[in-house]
Amino acid sequence: MPSQIILNERFKLTQFRPGQKEIISSVLTGKDVMAVLPTGGGKSLCYQYPAVARQQLVVVVSPLIALMKDQVRGLQERGIPSGALHSGQNLDEKRKIFSDIKKGGAYVLYLSPERVQKEGFQTWIQTQKLALFAIDEAHCVSQWGHDFREEYSQLSILKKLRPDISTLALTASATPLVLDDIARQLKLDQPERRVHGFYRSNLYFQVEKCEEEEKYSYLKSALKQFSTGRSIVYCGTRKTTEEVAARASRDFTKVGFYHAGLSSEHRTSIQKSYDSGEFRILVATNAFGMGVDQPDVRLVVHYNMPANLDSLSQEMGRAGRDGLPSTCLLLHSGKDKGLQSFFIQSSDAAREIKALRWRNLDTLINYAEGGECRHAEILTYYRDAQRLKRCGHCDSCAPQSERKIIAVATPLSAFIERTAKSAGKVKARLRKQLKMDDDTLTKEQKIIYDHLKKWRLEKANELDVPAFVIFADKTLRQLAIRKPSSENELEGIYGIGPDKMERFARDLLRTIADADN
Repeated sequence: MPSQIILNERFKLTQFRPGQKEIISSVLTGKDVMAVLPTGGGKSLCYQYPAVARQQLVVVVSPLIALMKDQVRGLQERGIPSGALHSGQNLDEKRKIFSDIKKGGAYVLYLSPERVQKEGFQTWIQTQKLALFAIDEAHCVSQWGHDFREEYSQLSILKKLRPDISTLALTASATPLVLDDIARQLKLDQPERRVHGFYRSNLYFQVEKCEEEEKYSYLKSALKQFSTGRSIVYCGTRKTTEEVAARASRDFTKVGFYHAGLSSEHRTSIQKSYDSGEFRILVATNAFGMGVDQPDVRLVVHYNMPANLDSLSQEMGRAGRDGLPSTCLLLHSGKDKGLQSFFIQSSDAAREIKALRWRNLDTLINYAEGGECRHAEILTYYRDAQRLKRCGHCDSCAPQSERKIIAVATPLSAFIERTAKSAGKVKARLRKQLKMDDDTLTKEQKIIYDHLKKWRLEKANELDVPAFVIFADKTLRQLAIRKPSSENELEGIYGIGPDKMERFARDLLRTIADADN
């Protein structure tokens, strides 16, 4: 059982975070464990603690040199022996690490997945007294994950070299499907699954569907509302990142941008400026974030919809790590789906991987368009050990909250000037509004819609899945409007394909009939 004394005296922490004690307990008994703790949930303690408790070597596979260096610095400040092997070291620095390990006792060694494949390392590791192998960012092992990396796919060699040593696979976000694949790829032996900590009571979740030109109004309001602390704005492309950063720079100070198109030196400089506070607002692609651990991120805005719910959850988790109130805002428009569709179509991934990416995108869209509690849906989606029905701090549970972002009103003169530039765009928008007959319901339709929502929630609880996995709100609105009375009439309704037709058609028709009587 993990000791409070070790936690207090060696790690300078007063208490374990949700799930940490259970994960560490399993590891200390020699079991393989797959642990899902969200960004900011304290994954690192789960493998650092066993090194101290066992007074042995723990080997941690990590993808980022910057993250390795940061964690080594933190451990050494606490007097815990540690080191990282990476390409930027000279021979003497590497020899010093091996010399320190040879002395015995607690040691946390960080290295890259590529180094695990080196013959010299493989020969050396077979002779060491080990407490644990830890695979950080373990979702990179799985092709079903949101960030598959080829170099991770061969890490099963660790089990082959040392089948006597338990493995801890850690990630900030992984669905049951991805966890199955992680266990298979790493050759884990009946691993325990520990999913904890996705509920963050200090975070306000908000989703807004809007036109592209409305997005900056929301962003400007958000940045004004959170005028202290750091802000991260995620964009879908490098071009959008630079354009949004340039626009924000005209309205705010200390604005920077970050994407993979910049040189390595430039990216390092930007990250340092953000860490030091020289930049308070950072506009970035998803290239920014892994290993970022700033406690005072008050605001995370997704200016474009990401590829999947895993990415959204991981990036939102960078807000409010100090436990103080913070807001996570997702802005999405029809163009966002088009952008992500382009990325999937342009990919050279295998057909089954592309099919999964399409399903993941649909899942995220259904989440965004859903009307149930945002936090409750996330907890159910990841099968978190903790569940709740209503959080009281999301746009569904608390739509009048002071933490909700309200878009800055566009002056009428500016609106007229902008729309007058393209009469075609105005006509197209009017046509679109006329087609959106499922957004406004009559009194009779509202009764059917409410019955369908109640049925959906009951079915979701029965199947232990989020409500948005059953059907999106858009589907329920169309059902309420069209009032189908046969399976033939269900065809063509948004979100009802062959699988859902087979599973839910009878329930839908019965619910609509009951509500209509």
